[in-house]
Amino acid sequence: MIRYEPDYYGKTGFTSPKSLRQEIRTINVGRLDLIAGALSAEKGNKENLIDLGHLGYTKLLGSGKVTKPIAVKTPSCSKSAIEKIEKAGGRVLVEAQRAQE
Repeated sequence: MIRYEPDYYGKTGFTSPKSLRQEIRTINVGRLDLIAGALSAEKGNKENLIDLGHLGYTKLLGSGKVTKPIAVKTPSCSKSAIEKIEKAGGRVLVEAQRAQE
């Protein structure tokens, strides 16, 4: 058995199905501030509502600085990102929290 079929005994391991894997695309608050500046110059609106789910991002992280008030709609968000945006006068709409309420 070992001579003719050496792979008969042994572990093959477990792999999770691809349907359960989820790709997480993140964006930092500093980069989001640059996007908001470009959108405000383009549209001319006062409240910059940015839908990160529509842009393809799944999580907002808190690295960077926010210089202007922005409204962000995102699937998930870190606590530091929420604090920084609210400190600048903006607001964060988290889709997971809205689904629970």
